[in-house]
Amino acid sequence: MLALRLLLPLALLGLGTTRPLVPGPSLRAPAVAWPPSGLNSPLEVHEGTQIPSNGSAPLLVAVQVFVTNVFNVDILRYTVSSMLLLRLSWLDPRLAWNTSVHPRRVLTLPWDSLWTPGLTIQEALWVDWQDPSPRAQVDQDGHVELYLTLTTETNCDFELLHFPRDQSNCTLSFYAFSNTATELEFRPHVVNEIVSVKREYVVRDLKSQVPPQQLVPCFRVSLHLQNTALKAILALLVPGEALLLADLCGGLLPLQAAERTAFKVTLLLGYLVFHSSLVQALPSSSSCNPLLIHYFTVQLLLLFASTMETVLLAWDHRRAKRSPGPAPRGEQQAPEDAGPSPEGATGGAGSWRSRAEAADHAFFLLYLAGVACSQFVFIGLWMWATCKSDPAPGKAVPHGGQPQLYQGRAGGADLGWA
Repeated sequence: MLALRLLLPLALLGLGTTRPLVPGPSLRAPAVAWPPSGLNSPLEVHEGTQIPSNGSAPLLVAVQVFVTNVFNVDILRYTVSSMLLLRLSWLDPRLAWNTSVHPRRVLTLPWDSLWTPGLTIQEALWVDWQDPSPRAQVDQDGHVELYLTLTTETNCDFELLHFPRDQSNCTLSFYAFSNTATELEFRPHVVNEIVSVKREYVVRDLKSQVPPQQLVPCFRVSLHLQNTALKAILALLVPGEALLLADLCGGLLPLQAAERTAFKVTLLLGYLVFHSSLVQALPSSSSCNPLLIHYFTVQLLLLFASTMETVLLAWDHRRAKRSPGPAPRGEQQAPEDAGPSPEGATGGAGSWRSRAEAADHAFFLLYLAGVACSQFVFIGLWMWATCKSDPAPGKAVPHGGQPQLYQGRAGGADLGWA
């Protein structure tokens, strides 16, 4: 029997030799160098490392994906790191044996001494397989189980319009490029094994699916991430609102006080530093940037307008002191021996003060209305605004996208591109 000649020398005698797995996103490694002693021919080893036949139907591989940890969510680089445990199982009738002749019910074999699906993560920047030489378990009926543990960093298209209360779906697409869809089919199931939630982004939901009409066998795992927002609120929203409230309180200072101008200028310079650090702390993209960037830009413009109003009124006050207005005609024709009139001397300054205070009061009311409107508009956009990201360059062109299968007019399967 081919299975016995293939398995027993490897499992019982331990004569098989394996090569270490090269780190990287691909899981497939070379087969055994040459058949060890006990095998009849190299063809038997070659047949053992070929995909098992399932008749006219593709081979079904059940995949259980255990997500054990999600960490290092980097919104600036649009990446997320995760730890996964994969349990793959399939039926290989060539590996079955008769227990009455050989009483062992389970054998443990090197994973590259038999056929295993080669997996590649499409979104992965790097993959670290914890066990470079995993071993597969085979029972008497030919059922194979293979456990793989890995840590990977993948790209994620974060939806940051409502940052820091954002929610995003990150996808991990596993492809088996060494086989076709007519040879292999995955049946995935994802399990959430995350225990600790002491992090900024938490996993709210996990889903698995098999994309329809694919040339290459694949399955996808979707992670629904939600931002807890506590760190961003304390670091961004609270300082910004505090500076805006301090600017409103600064408008209540007397107009002639020199401290008001210094206070306004200091607030503006501090807000410029805060805005610069905010821009560096938030990601930017070609579309759907966070609303906070626009919101704090509007606040910066309001604070700039308030500071300029104070500086212009202070400059006008100094100019009025240096060049007082002409005296009335009655005062010009007064006799020389008449003493100076206090009311006439302070008439120009009093009229300027009244006009400046009226203009400052009107500006303060207008500024207060602008601040209130900006808050309500931001809350409305925060609650109901949506943004649709631009399509990927590969999907925007007529012949871009992933290859798919579609049915032709005559009912046959033709190749097409999405």
